[in-house]
Amino acid sequence: MSGDAIITPPAATGEAVGLQAPQGLGRKLKVAMSSSPFYMGIILVLLVAFFSFLHPATFASSYNIRNIFLDASVLLILAVGTTYIMIAGGFDLSIGSVLVFSGVVAAQVMLKFGTDSLLTVGIGFIVALACGTAWGVFNGFCITRLRVSALISTLGSMGAALGAAYLVSDGSDIRTVPNALIAVGHGSVGGVPWLVVITAVVAVIGGIVLHMTRFGRHTFLVGSNPEGSRRAGINVSGHLLRLYALSGLLAGFAAMLSLGRFSTTTLEGHANDPLEAITAVVLGGTALTGGRGTIIGTVVGVFIPAVLANGFIIMGIQPFWQMVVIGFVVIAAVYADQIKRQKGERM
Repeated sequence: MSGDAIITPPAATGEAVGLQAPQGLGRKLKVAMSSSPFYMGIILVLLVAFFSFLHPATFASSYNIRNIFLDASVLLILAVGTTYIMIAGGFDLSIGSVLVFSGVVAAQVMLKFGTDSLLTVGIGFIVALACGTAWGVFNGFCITRLRVSALISTLGSMGAALGAAYLVSDGSDIRTVPNALIAVGHGSVGGVPWLVVITAVVAVIGGIVLHMTRFGRHTFLVGSNPEGSRRAGINVSGHLLRLYALSGLLAGFAAMLSLGRFSTTTLEGHANDPLEAITAVVLGGTALTGGRGTIIGTVVGVFIPAVLANGFIIMGIQPFWQMVVIGFVVIAAVYADQIKRQKGERM
């Protein structure tokens, strides 16, 4: 009896699949259109249309659009790592300080080499990535082995990494950066800035890994149900350690992009990066409780504040209003997500 119930004729199976496929596609489309990234994408389009209508000659100019993308590039690199961390149910408040520390150490190393060559820039990249990864591993060790909460661990690292950056640089920005790196920061290919191209590649790779690999699936599982993941054979502690290492790695990578764009270290320029990255990730639909999120949503979440800030400046409105608007938008987005989740639980 049980065997008869399980075995299904191939022809019947093919017909069922053929009949259900359109329904499945429609269901997926309906889910996508009801998701936070979809609504935030509409808000982003409306913002762009609004500012373009009011100031078409300035806001919609190629020069201004280029600036918006450049402003969002470094933050998007950080936000990709934050997306992974938050999907797994964690936080990383140290990325801004890790970026600063990695940039300072890399700049010091490149300065000591004294040659303006791609080799020097390559060594600087390796140093920045190593510094960022080291801080990420330290965060992961404190969280997974010492059992210190992610909030406290990364908050402590935030202060420690920034303090170490000041010690290494004697409290002053390093303004000697190889021209080869500056050329990357200010150069373009086909009219598109190299920084934007590099950031797009990182975002695409991040999306592919998150949604199409075992590593990404484990990230979702750990965020949804840590205990269930352990019982399923996933090394939860090891996976979290790798996620924080990834976040640190991307912070180190972002440090080199920042050096290339500004031609100097920026000791006090990244204090708000962690909160801005978390804001972008939340706006993009990643659940604060973990288990849900997308890179495409994070991309949208990064550009909403960038467009708002740029549009306010063009309109002559104090950019501080951007903080007020984004604050209320984040609260509204989290509230809407809670309502939707509660409705899903009741169903």
